[in-house]
Amino acid sequence: MSASNCLRCLVRPSAVALVPRQMLQVGGGSLTFTATAATKGASTANTGGRQNANRPQKLRFKKTKKKNVVSSGKPPLPGERKAYRKKIVLSNNNALPVPGLENLRPNDLSKPENVGTVKALPEDVVDALRAMEAFKPTQCWGIFRQPSVLIRQETVDLTKKMKAAGADGKTVRMVIEGNRITGKSLLLLQAMTHAFMNDWVVLHIPEAQELTTAVTEYAPIENSPLWTQPTYTLKLLQAFKRANEKVLSRMNTVYSHADLPQIIPVNSPLMQLINSAKEADGAWTVFQALWRELNAENVPGRPPILFSLDGLAHIMKVSDYRNPAFELIHSHDLALVKLFTDCLSGAHVMPNGGAVLGATTRGNSPRSASMELAIAQREAEKAGEETVPQRDPYSKKYDDRVEAVMKSVEILRLKGVSKVEARGLLEYWAASGMLKKRVDESMVSEKWTLSGNGVVGEMERASLLTMKA
Repeated sequence: MSASNCLRCLVRPSAVALVPRQMLQVGGGSLTFTATAATKGASTANTGGRQNANRPQKLRFKKTKKKNVVSSGKPPLPGERKAYRKKIVLSNNNALPVPGLENLRPNDLSKPENVGTVKALPEDVVDALRAMEAFKPTQCWGIFRQPSVLIRQETVDLTKKMKAAGADGKTVRMVIEGNRITGKSLLLLQAMTHAFMNDWVVLHIPEAQELTTAVTEYAPIENSPLWTQPTYTLKLLQAFKRANEKVLSRMNTVYSHADLPQIIPVNSPLMQLINSAKEADGAWTVFQALWRELNAENVPGRPPILFSLDGLAHIMKVSDYRNPAFELIHSHDLALVKLFTDCLSGAHVMPNGGAVLGATTRGNSPRSASMELAIAQREAEKAGEETVPQRDPYSKKYDDRVEAVMKSVEILRLKGVSKVEARGLLEYWAASGMLKKRVDESMVSEKWTLSGNGVVGEMERASLLTMKA
């Protein structure tokens, strides 16, 4: 071996040393590779000889059955997921009772001196609101001792108008508008609370999208272009009966109704009329008879009516239902929606007075160009502006039927709460043990600023986020 290789073997292996001995042959200064004995044996062992050597080999996959995975858990029952999603918790026994917290009285929501205070809802009103599904799962009722509401300036303005309309036999027609999580549904709940405590009759549609997104049964009405939704109507009648039982028990029928599922004589209890709707097929007929009885003129003892709806944009468009020709049905051709829009536009007059309230939503809301334009026009007219917004001449998204409904309504725009109202709300949270900070002017200003100038939902996120989680 040469000296160069001997010296380098301790530092770096040579190129020759990297080649296995079996593959190395020295001849003419070149490297040649030969097959090993194992390779030769494998080639001669082929039954087909050289003819089968170049034939492609077939891949064979063994068919195996997958084992059935046995679920150890019990599957949810029909409707169980929806019930859990819509579950409402209205109390928390771990929360501290707020000292000096008073229950609402019939006139408290219309008194200006109560602005900025928090009042508790009476138990009978809570039961009525729960029956009408006025509480929302997104609202943080479950972290306080008992459900309570903040009296805002908008609450006082709305309840004052309702009180005057009930006394004069007039109707308040209003749309509650505002940005996201500003308290539109909560203001609707406060209007219903005022109506329940003053012996009004309350009819509430909690989710308008259930009427127009083709999730409930529908059927045509004979000799009419309208469509009825019998299952939803029956559910609405049952909720109406539970919520207004105290007022309805004092009323009797004044008309004879020949096309009801059962014979109801004149001067029968109104509860008997509602109880005649035992099946979905006759629910719309019973509802029409009930609406006629509630709006009977010159009948003593007939109370004002509050007709409210949450999610107004869902009924201001073409619905997802189709007629036998497979054409889309407009939302205003659905009987329940048609009744509400007639009351909102003033085409149907309530002789005993009342209020028709519709609240918009921003969480899951379709775009309605005509409704947005009508709201902007009503606000410009109220502010006395010289230029009123007009249609976009190049857009085809406008709906004449929607604009006719919104032509003369009143708009109540909700914004953030004032600092006085924010302080009252923060003090209530601190007294309940949910806010672990001292409530002073600097703290109120901080939370009010962080929440976008008093947006109620943002104040909850800034102060009670860990509690809601």
